[in-house]
Amino acid sequence: MATLFEPTTLGPLRLRNRTVKAATFEGRSPGGIVTDELVEFHRRVAAGGVAMTTVAYLAVSPEGRTDSGCTVLDDRAVPGLRRLTDAVHGHGALAAAQLGHAGPVANAASNGVPAIAPGRMFNPLGLRRTRAATSADLDRIVSDYGAAARRATDAGFDSLEVHLGHNYLASAFLSPALNRRSDEWGGSLPNRARFARNVVRAVRDGAAGHVAVTAKLNMVDGVRTGLRIEDSLQVARWLQDDGHLDAIELTGGSSLANPMYLFKGAAPLPEFRRTLPWYLRGGFRLVGSRFLRTYPYSEAYFLPMARRFREELDIPLVLLGGISERPTAESAIDEGFDLVALGRALLHDPDLIRKWEDGSVTSSGCVHCNRCMPTIYTGTRCPLVDPRPGDRPVVVGA
Repeated sequence: MATLFEPTTLGPLRLRNRTVKAATFEGRSPGGIVTDELVEFHRRVAAGGVAMTTVAYLAVSPEGRTDSGCTVLDDRAVPGLRRLTDAVHGHGALAAAQLGHAGPVANAASNGVPAIAPGRMFNPLGLRRTRAATSADLDRIVSDYGAAARRATDAGFDSLEVHLGHNYLASAFLSPALNRRSDEWGGSLPNRARFARNVVRAVRDGAAGHVAVTAKLNMVDGVRTGLRIEDSLQVARWLQDDGHLDAIELTGGSSLANPMYLFKGAAPLPEFRRTLPWYLRGGFRLVGSRFLRTYPYSEAYFLPMARRFREELDIPLVLLGGISERPTAESAIDEGFDLVALGRALLHDPDLIRKWEDGSVTSSGCVHCNRCMPTIYTGTRCPLVDPRPGDRPVVVGA
């Protein structure tokens, strides 16, 4: 039976074990510039034993940034990203680049360019309405994905993860709640999936043959009228049969409408309120608990849904969501998942995989307080192990 720490393959790649650092925005690229701090963040995780670390997230188009601190994968970004991949490779790990377009999740006020979506809608992140994407916009963005894939290959990335989740642009087109178009990009599920499938094909065409291509796909959006698991399963089958992917990473939730569905656990309302401009804090105090809901945390909380995908698909699958204990990761591999992806657990302890392997610990120590989430604006970190002035004390169990 496969074990967590034995080498495995991902398309053309050979990984030293079956663990991946999930894409969690690092908050270390002010103005979109690759910094020494961003390089060190991933070098540290690579030194800690993971097989592959994922840089999150690289926008394929200027309007596709989440905000101005997001790096656009243009020619200017390649030298800095090459330094990052070289640092990761120096510790025997591989480097993945998450490619995406934020669509309706983009902060147009920060980016200085209008956000686009399947249709016009109000975006509370930038206090502006989005622009409905035209067919010409979508063709351009598909081309941007292909160009980004080529640049990522030039920058030394071993794998490219296409972001099809969290109601970013491709996910927004998949969602019946956000995509109410009546043209060839909306209505039926085949139409709603057309953009995502075109994007994946463009990335595969743009990537070199020695580079793996994966996708991060929502199983559900976590909102009442959003993407359902039955439709997501069908989209996954199409992606599998199209033959452009080496694996699918399973996720859920909406950065636009229900971000805590992805994270589970406590909602860090006071910390998020302090990141807002002063004129928004009063309103957030009134409605913040409806936007940042509290969900009970449990180990591997996406596993029950993910099992359906494992039963019905042949493509390799990556399990994500609340994996912080070694027995959980081992059990996922035993159930047939090819890789496990960890986020908060590695923020708390970048050396976790080496410690799991040598038997010195079995749990990460993450208490699932989610106070790491608001730190994306100042350098993503775990306040429990890296407290800074202004942080509220983290109380275990609070």
